[in-house]
Amino acid sequence: MVTGCILSKDTLMLTAFLPGFALSLTLILAIGAQNAFVLRQGLRREHVFWVCLTCALSDALLIAAGVAGFGALAAALPWFETVMRYGGAAFLVWYGAQNALSAWRGGQALEAERTAVQSLRRAVLTLLALTWLNPHVYLDTVVLLGSISAQYENRLAFGAGAVLASFVFFFSLGYGARLFSPFFAKPRSWQILDAVIALTMWAIAVKLLLM
Repeated sequence: MVTGCILSKDTLMLTAFLPGFALSLTLILAIGAQNAFVLRQGLRREHVFWVCLTCALSDALLIAAGVAGFGALAAALPWFETVMRYGGAAFLVWYGAQNALSAWRGGQALEAERTAVQSLRRAVLTLLALTWLNPHVYLDTVVLLGSISAQYENRLAFGAGAVLASFVFFFSLGYGARLFSPFFAKPRSWQILDAVIALTMWAIAVKLLLM
């Protein structure tokens, strides 16, 4: 009887943990400002651990807030979404312009070996802005994951699965980027990457403004 109860609890945990992991991973996989920044830092091998950890912990906090039932914040504060939307769009336009300028200047400023290392403080602050000023992050984590977790009896397991997916993805992206190092040894490749990042930032900014 006790064994059956334990198995039942384990099964209940897995039926919530696995969907949480899968859904979170699906949402994170979409190309965005945050992922582009992590990829670039991974290719440059600059502060990779702290960048990945910052992303994962930010997601963990937002997911925990959603699972805990704070998804109603946006509904309670109508102005919150508007402020985040315009603030996020403005930052993305500026950050995209920085990448566009780097792409225009060309190779000598983009080669990992010759480029001055960005400070850890600046890298983390930039990443925090890209993460917390993006309204889509709140929609995906706090609102979407939070509301779906309510459908599961074991909400804690669902949230744990979602958090684990975030850690797995960001650390895989940050450290896996090194596999592309031979390709990005060419200055032209860095120009292309910066151009793609700039266009991605601007596309997201336009999408935010048209919401």
